[in-house]
Amino acid sequence: MAEYSALALLWNALNGNRDWKPAWRKAVPKPAYDVIIIGGGGHGLATAYYLAKEHGITNVAVLEKGWLGSGNVGRNTTIVRSNYLLPESIRFYDFSLRLWENLSHELNYNVMFSQRGILNLAHSPAQADDYIRRGNAMRHEGGDAVWLTREEIARKVPGVDLSASARFPVVGGLLQPRAGTARHDAVAWGYARAADRRGVDIIENCGVTGFLREDDKITGVTTTRGEIRARKVGVAVAGSTSRLLQIAGIERFPIESHVLQAFVSESIKPFVDCVVTFGGGHLYVSQSDKGGLVFGGDLDGYNSYAQRGDLPLVEEVMGEMVALFPAAARLRLLRSWGGVMDMSMDGSPIITKGPLPGMYLNCGWCYGGFKATPASGFSFAWTIARDEPHHVNAPFTLSRFARGSVIDEKGAGPTPKLH
Repeated sequence: MAEYSALALLWNALNGNRDWKPAWRKAVPKPAYDVIIIGGGGHGLATAYYLAKEHGITNVAVLEKGWLGSGNVGRNTTIVRSNYLLPESIRFYDFSLRLWENLSHELNYNVMFSQRGILNLAHSPAQADDYIRRGNAMRHEGGDAVWLTREEIARKVPGVDLSASARFPVVGGLLQPRAGTARHDAVAWGYARAADRRGVDIIENCGVTGFLREDDKITGVTTTRGEIRARKVGVAVAGSTSRLLQIAGIERFPIESHVLQAFVSESIKPFVDCVVTFGGGHLYVSQSDKGGLVFGGDLDGYNSYAQRGDLPLVEEVMGEMVALFPAAARLRLLRSWGGVMDMSMDGSPIITKGPLPGMYLNCGWCYGGFKATPASGFSFAWTIARDEPHHVNAPFTLSRFARGSVIDEKGAGPTPKLH
């Protein structure tokens, strides 16, 4: 497989890029594996990589129904952060952020991780108090958080409307300097290549159509490319989780699938050098390396498995964008896309064994899937390999819903669309 270095880059530049090798093999499914991971997105690929690297389990197949990266890992706004309120969330996402900081070196693949910071704008004294409380909670858990005044925000993000006539006056903002963005496609490709180099089979265009069982235990899957047996089967399919579990006979599960849209504008000169979120609504925006403004907002608000959204939400997000950045009003929209979110009932993920013997679940990521990729893969691999949770994912059990001990990160109640 391809090896990347400055010397390899120079050599291929001189010979017309004729000698680059494939980043990963086009594997053919074997009859049996030690572990099958269903889902070739960021979480599935990261899980396979850490199974091989951390636990020496290399007889692993990653099954992807389409092409690698065709799901949510390629349909997000690339934001990486750990600015949460609850201790369980802060610890998990800050662990992920620490993995992000060395990921390009570890994978020998540039995932274009840029720690440009994320700024949460506050528009009232009450919201400022809430953000400062969150910043203190982050610092208490060893994270980083800085409060910025209006004057400091004006210097950092001059495009924001800080005028007295603004519909949502800005009173300050919470900055997490270590947060930032990464290139979503590169993350998928980097994990795929690194897993392949350690012997993992990545099998594309291989949809799962059923589960093999011995009594209640899952012993493999049936696919569009035949039966494949395994001692353990991990499910990491994001918005398709409930549909896949229905195939396994599980009709009730505490998640819903919703559409989340994202957008990118035409390229412009440097305009905003960090991630900015709008506290007067739900908007998050950053500028890509190509110059486009990448932004998104709320869910469309209805259950769907379609990777596309509707126009009312487009209008809402554009209105918030112009309210925050008036200079963006005349920009042209370059493209938009939709991802299918698996929204849990408390806004927090599920990484656990079960609900059937031999099955392991990684789902319920809501808005947090992309930034969680390294920690999700690491802890899910740990859970699969050792049949016990890693300490960072120990709180995110399925049984918490039966016990009533939910991890309600946003305090919005048991309505997934509110998370």
